[in-house]
Amino acid sequence: MTLADIVQRGWEAVGTGAFDTLVKDYVEGMTFIMPGQVDILEGRQAFRSALDTLGSFLPPGFEITELRQLEGESEVVSIVEWKSDKITASQLSVLFKFEGEKIYEERWFIDTEQWKSAF
Repeated sequence: MTLADIVQRGWEAVGTGAFDTLVKDYVEGMTFIMPGQVDILEGRQAFRSALDTLGSFLPPGFEITELRQLEGESEVVSIVEWKSDKITASQLSVLFKFEGEKIYEERWFIDTEQWKSAF
């Protein structure tokens, strides 16, 4: 299984709400850096707890319309095309850094002004 396959499996788990399955691909001391780069979750348990309120982090009507994975050495970048009730089309990227086959960092890159306007 490639690192891109692991990331894809994670996106699919998010789509079906299989959050316990998702977090198995992360190391215990992982870091999650949310849009804006100022909200940071430390540790797999904090990340898992945040997933229970995922809807509050996403704009109303958020929908992924296309998803691509770009794999490098020990990292994968997801290019996410998305839309919401207030945004007809946009893109964001997510960097996943790996130790072996486990993710130790997930970092979202997004136009934060557009993201805020989507709420």
